[in-house]
Amino acid sequence: MAQFKQLLKDSANREIILWAVRWYCKYGVSYRDLEEMMEERGVDLDHTTLYRWVQRYAPEIEKRLRWAWRRPTGRWHVDETYIKVRGRWVYLYRAVDGQGQTIDFYLSQTRNTKAAGRFLSKALNGFKAWEKPSVIHIDSAPTYGKAIASLKREGKLPDATEHRQIKYHNNVIEADHGKLKRRIKPTLGFKSMKTAYATIKGFELMHALRKGQAKLWIFSAGIRGEVRLVERAFGLGPSILTEAMQHLETTMA
Repeated sequence: MAQFKQLLKDSANREIILWAVRWYCKYGVSYRDLEEMMEERGVDLDHTTLYRWVQRYAPEIEKRLRWAWRRPTGRWHVDETYIKVRGRWVYLYRAVDGQGQTIDFYLSQTRNTKAAGRFLSKALNGFKAWEKPSVIHIDSAPTYGKAIASLKREGKLPDATEHRQIKYHNNVIEADHGKLKRRIKPTLGFKSMKTAYATIKGFELMHALRKGQAKLWIFSAGIRGEVRLVERAFGLGPSILTEAMQHLETTMA
């Protein structure tokens, strides 16, 4: 942590790190491809250094921007997909709303009631009662029904929340799985659950930003607005208030 804070004190270092981590998590490239991309920008880095940066800073970026993209919504579509860790399939639990916007995600070695409960509890964390889902759509897996009932008993989920098991209703999250997995594919599998989850946090964040989930806090057109959102989270460039005022002045001109 001390090394992380020291490295981020230098604005030039911060900009280089954010370039690398954002590109890796956004464009679905390999570390060796990213090494070449950085070299084109005049930055000579080994792919192993880039790997360490993604492991350390992708979760930090997701943590600092979680407030910007994670918004409450009335209807949830919940499902899990598969990814490989050390040659074995594990489960990536995900939830999106009716428009396909990401609500939350969770990586687990198991696919059972306990794992489903942990995921839903994580997804509900931080939401006020009126922000929690009115309907949760799932497939035919029985584990969710038991987890939902348990969360209701614990008061974490409103009693009025409906639990619906209609398979075609989850087409929206099935389609979203595919878009995310196109970013995961170039990794050729992960070495551990820890490294997998750290990397996926970056993938999920950039996927959410691409879907426009933080558009309320983006004041520049095109990709530059997304870049500035990430940079502001690490103290680079003008503050959010300054940019908001500049955007307002431009809009009203």
